[in-house]
Amino acid sequence: MQVGVVDYLIILIYFCFVLGIGFALKKQMVNTEEFFLSGRSIPSWITGLAFISANLGAIEVMGMAANGAQYGIMTAHFYWVGAIPAMLFLAIFMMPFYYGSRIHSVPEYLKLRFNEPTRAFNAISFAVMTVLMSGLNMYAMALVFKLLLDWDMTASIIVSAVVVLAYTALGGLTSSIYNEVLQFFLVVLGFLPLTILGLMHVGGWEGLAAKLPPGYSHLWAQTGGVHNPMGVDWIAIFCGLGFVLSFGYWCTDFLVIQRALAAESLPAAQRTPIIAAFPKVLFPAITILPGMLALVLVPGLGTNNTDMSFNQALPLMLAKFYPPGMLGIGLTAMLASFMSGMAGNITAFNTVWTYDIYKSYIAKNKTDQHYLLVGRLATGIGILISIGTAYIVMGFASIMDYMQAIFSFFNAPLFATFLLGMFWTRCSPWGAFTGLVFGTLAAVVQFGLTEAHILSYPSAMAGNFWRATVAWIVCFIVTILVSFFTKPKPIAELEGLVWGTGLKSTFGGGVWHKNPLVLAAVVVVMTVACNLYFW
Repeated sequence: MQVGVVDYLIILIYFCFVLGIGFALKKQMVNTEEFFLSGRSIPSWITGLAFISANLGAIEVMGMAANGAQYGIMTAHFYWVGAIPAMLFLAIFMMPFYYGSRIHSVPEYLKLRFNEPTRAFNAISFAVMTVLMSGLNMYAMALVFKLLLDWDMTASIIVSAVVVLAYTALGGLTSSIYNEVLQFFLVVLGFLPLTILGLMHVGGWEGLAAKLPPGYSHLWAQTGGVHNPMGVDWIAIFCGLGFVLSFGYWCTDFLVIQRALAAESLPAAQRTPIIAAFPKVLFPAITILPGMLALVLVPGLGTNNTDMSFNQALPLMLAKFYPPGMLGIGLTAMLASFMSGMAGNITAFNTVWTYDIYKSYIAKNKTDQHYLLVGRLATGIGILISIGTAYIVMGFASIMDYMQAIFSFFNAPLFATFLLGMFWTRCSPWGAFTGLVFGTLAAVVQFGLTEAHILSYPSAMAGNFWRATVAWIVCFIVTILVSFFTKPKPIAELEGLVWGTGLKSTFGGGVWHKNPLVLAAVVVVMTVACNLYFW
């Protein structure tokens, strides 16, 4: 590929711009509330775009394109079943718990609802998960640099790490949020023309469907069994993806919830996931379709050759269709998504490390400025660890398989803990802790059995779905059993932490366009229409 001077200039302008945001916001980062939660002062339309953009890293951009080439339109289940319902549930039912309790992190809620051991276990596991996910974005960026710019993998990883470290350590969460908003528009501008050009080349959706392998253009038609590209039936889709993995991620992952906590009020925090849900419904057009088009238009895609793996579907499409100038915009959109994904994980990591590990167990009762300094240092440490984890991703054929495997370990059992804790007052602290530990161990054991070829599944993704389901069930059952034999917290200590204890949603004061229920209903109609069209 010939990358021209104008392409490099566009990339350079982007780097300068994001660093400029970090330097401009540095003087506002005077305390931990500003650095970790933006002073809880960001309007909902900004937090909404940041909410979706925090999830718009390598997973969405390269991962969904890779899955589009690997599994076809069934990949859209990750949006219309595996995201939208959970985002709406988070907005209406769970944000009042998070925002109303004035917590700084998800583990902090677990401390208030249960006990310190439960908080500690989740804080440590979440810290591990965030650096593993940050490494994924670094690896994806290095792949793109290597393929399109012929850069060395290690050099690419270091460059991306330095830029993210600079603007995140300087401007904290606010810098990350405003860069995520910029990234949202860059992704749309950079990839929507690619989908349009590709569809024009193959004769529209009908032309693409005619050229795809059997089953690749149907969403539900072949899910009565496992004889479909993804190797899963409708039960695995609804239970493993639609319920466990989806709700486990969107309702408990501090990476996205942190954006909503930065909103200026509880109603704004509730609107944040719903505002994000509107573009989420339409995003398969710019993330999945390019991968499906690549399967038809790029000969040899999906072979054992690293440069032709499914992970390269989107970069190869950029190389095929974009001329100089436009290529620079496409590359910048990819870089923006990767760095934003890294920054999202790192800002979540430094918050959990500072509040839930360092402040709670290592150095209590220090000054606010001390913890602000620790947060900045944690940013650098998280980046360094992420560089190491970037090389772990290389062992996976698809970065989406890697991501869902991680979520099956950490988020799947955690959602069972939250579901019981938020809606059942009898759920005891030691019941929650024991269930969370056993649920996580169940996922680890099943993964080990799969790697040892004792258990087998039609695809890696099918294994992820069933592993998540087992982890959730084990956590759910163990939590209930142990709760009946251990002492629950007194009702007086659960005020505002459990549904029915004086906590309720705020529905916008009758203004329809600010009412979460009305906005959620519109999103549901859009989602159902998409499912029916691609049935």
